[in-house]
Amino acid sequence: MKNEKGYLTPEDYAEPRCLLCDEPYGVTPEVKSVPQQRIIQKMNDYMSRRDYAGAERHLKYWLEEARLGFDKGGELLIRNELVGHFRKTANKEGAFESAKEALRLIKELDFEENVSAGTTYTNIATAYNAFGENEKSIELFEKAKKVYESNKNTAPELLGGLYNNMALTYTALGEYGKAFELYEKALGVMENVENGELEQAITYLNMADLKEAELGNEKAESIVFDYLDKAQELLDTPSVKRDGYYAFVCEKCAPSFEYYGYFLVAKDLKKRAEDIYERD
Repeated sequence: MKNEKGYLTPEDYAEPRCLLCDEPYGVTPEVKSVPQQRIIQKMNDYMSRRDYAGAERHLKYWLEEARLGFDKGGELLIRNELVGHFRKTANKEGAFESAKEALRLIKELDFEENVSAGTTYTNIATAYNAFGENEKSIELFEKAKKVYESNKNTAPELLGGLYNNMALTYTALGEYGKAFELYEKALGVMENVENGELEQAITYLNMADLKEAELGNEKAESIVFDYLDKAQELLDTPSVKRDGYYAFVCEKCAPSFEYYGYFLVAKDLKKRAEDIYERD
């Protein structure tokens, strides 16, 4: 097709990007953004029902939509969700593949100094820790810590999550002093977060494990029981919303109470979780 001056336009000579689209090579495609908030809300719905298969289908569908729409920001969000999903479902290969792609997108988007990078580093580092790659985990946690602590826009709950998960890795590496310091930071940060009691309960249970690993069963016993009592009190906080996330936390905490002999507490937490899942 010639323009009004009679010259050929790119559409006349450029090859199409693919057989299914009309965009020629060399032309920047229009970005078609995926609905990020809706994706997260739907993901939360799946998780509240423990529908892991549905959650995975949901994320993979929107990942393809983000790719086709050249929405790299949306793809990064979904890659982060997939890292967490595959960690929970013990899919090491899937988690590491999504981690690799998320790190690529961070560089491509020039987000390396943004809060988004800190969130991505934390998410991937947590997955590395879950699969025993503790050295890689600490390297990324340190990068996340640098980004979060230097950015005024970092939400307190992000810092709390970072400190808590980073401490788990330091515990696994036997660096108990560093781990304990991070747990104390996590407790302090979550005091200022709505429903932060749940994260604080998890932190106290992690601290119990830390002290047992550092001191041994006998020497740590009184400290451990003190932490368990604090965790139980926090989980019983009347103002905390009894939703899908509360059920997830109860389910996550129950084995720790059971391990230390708090069998009735563990049983009660499992029942709370089941009641919420059945209700929702």
